[in-house]
Amino acid sequence: MDSGTPDGWPLTFTALAEPFPGPGWQGAFSSAWPGYRRWYLSDGMSARTDLDTCAGMLARHMPELVPTWERLVELAGGDPLAAQMLTLYNPPAYLTGCSQAVHLAEPALVRNYDYAPDLLERVVLGTAFTGRRVVGMSDCLWGLVDGMNDAGLAVSLAFGGQITLGPGFGIPLVLRYVLEVCGSAAEARDTLARLPVHMAYNVTVADRSGDYFTAYLGPDRVPHFTADPVATNTEPPANPGPVSAPHSRHRRDVLAGLVYDQAVDLEGLVAAFLEPPLYAGHHEHGFGTLYTAVYRPADLTLEYRWPGSSWRHSIGSFSSGQHQVVLGGRPCPQP
Repeated sequence: MDSGTPDGWPLTFTALAEPFPGPGWQGAFSSAWPGYRRWYLSDGMSARTDLDTCAGMLARHMPELVPTWERLVELAGGDPLAAQMLTLYNPPAYLTGCSQAVHLAEPALVRNYDYAPDLLERVVLGTAFTGRRVVGMSDCLWGLVDGMNDAGLAVSLAFGGQITLGPGFGIPLVLRYVLEVCGSAAEARDTLARLPVHMAYNVTVADRSGDYFTAYLGPDRVPHFTADPVATNTEPPANPGPVSAPHSRHRRDVLAGLVYDQAVDLEGLVAAFLEPPLYAGHHEHGFGTLYTAVYRPADLTLEYRWPGSSWRHSIGSFSSGQHQVVLGGRPCPQP
């Protein structure tokens, strides 16, 4: 992992274009697996669900992903523990911050991903696991924290504000599954309504027709869907609960004001994501905004932004490459 310096926190982001799992994914697994193994066993092996149950739940709820999972296990050398972890069924708890909003006029999905710099994979993964092209920010080796598919469906997640664990899948694999099998916001809603998740998360979805929603998910609740174009780390406004993420309600209020102000164009909304209070710059304390993502369903393009630089991709011509940034410091010179 890159380490912080007095001038900021340097990060190298990698774009990996690999339609089906192969040497690229295998290399990423080899580098990341020691850290993921420690995380997966952080509560002890007895806290994890056995492999047979994990595999069975994946086959029951996400059968379309089973062939890819089997290929990943093969590339991981057949390690049973890796196979177990890669199902992402009943994983350990993990927390993020995050703010996200749908720009209503274009439409576009914009989000800030707030997390610890040394825990981000920093891999933008372009795949066609089930035949549908999907591009997004990788997490847990094949899940996604945000992304878009070739139908123009875009999704992103934010921590739901409650640390309640229950039986279900880690949300990164849920987002992966939605983008693999759904082509519209309506289909995504139906899919999210039936999938068990292991923690509280708020998922915002937008498609190229302009349809959108935010889903409030958790292991202790019936999925709640709203026509809300903004989400941070709170429950729905009518039912606010305790929040452990910094300034969540304030960020939500700021976003709502921006989204419902018809005078704010998409660039104005993105600019606000790159400034406080939406942008969290305290990376030296181990938590902050790691990137701003802009997903444009109409033209199937996506862009990652940082103060001082941007990195643009297209679903139709996604290719491998790298991009360097310095969080909280001087921008890296870009090619």
